[in-house]
Amino acid sequence: QVQLVESGGGLVQAGGSLRVSCVVSGGVFSVYTMGWFRQAPGKEREFVAGVNWSDNSTYYVVAVQGRFTISRHNAESTVDLQMNSLKPTDTAVYYCAASPFATGIPSTTREYRYWGRGTQVSVSS
Repeated sequence: QVQLVESGGGLVQAGGSLRVSCVVSGGVFSVYTMGWFRQAPGKEREFVAGVNWSDNSTYYVVAVQGRFTISRHNAESTVDLQMNSLKPTDTAVYYCAASPFATGIPSTTREYRYWGRGTQVSVSS
């Protein structure tokens, strides 16, 4: 079965940087469009960034554009999210998700089949 495991979360001060990673096992990583979502307490899970399986294209929500960078490493079956200039509003549990053979870069939770359990990112002011 396909498993996704996130790592790299932690506590950082506003303006700092953090990199969260996700390793995928039990599936064919190279055909998965990978996405990062986040969920803050009391809020819905929201799309943050994604990278396509076929052309390596990326997409980011406006809130993180210019600050976050998503990258995939097929040989290692991993996807990373580099987060710079962090803000307290970035505080959330960050989840990685996989969408096999996706067209483009889906941005809704329903369009992703496999999910990790999340890693906490806390940004203090």
